[in-house]
Amino acid sequence: MPTRRERIEALLVDEPQDQFLRYGLAIEFENESRFEDSAVVFRSLMNDPVPHVPSFLRGAQLFVRMDEIEEARAALRTGIEIARSRGEMHPAGEMAELLMTLGSLGE
Repeated sequence: MPTRRERIEALLVDEPQDQFLRYGLAIEFENESRFEDSAVVFRSLMNDPVPHVPSFLRGAQLFVRMDEIEEARAALRTGIEIARSRGEMHPAGEMAELLMTLGSLGE
């Protein structure tokens, strides 16, 4: 029986740009402790022509876990700006909260 990740990867063969599937893949990589693979997918979602807003928060959380605090801060700042520009105030607020908790961490 294929794993959830394997099922997502199979679907991505036909729809390689599907943001929902790619986001799911990043989460599955993270669940498997494949943090670098997860980070690659989150970064690609953040850099899509239409950036995937949830990836900024989830990616930043991963970057914190990987002790990449500056990358987390940068992702959050960009994600907040994009979310606000789209009127997505709830995700913008969640990202702002995480950014505040980072404070001087890693400096």
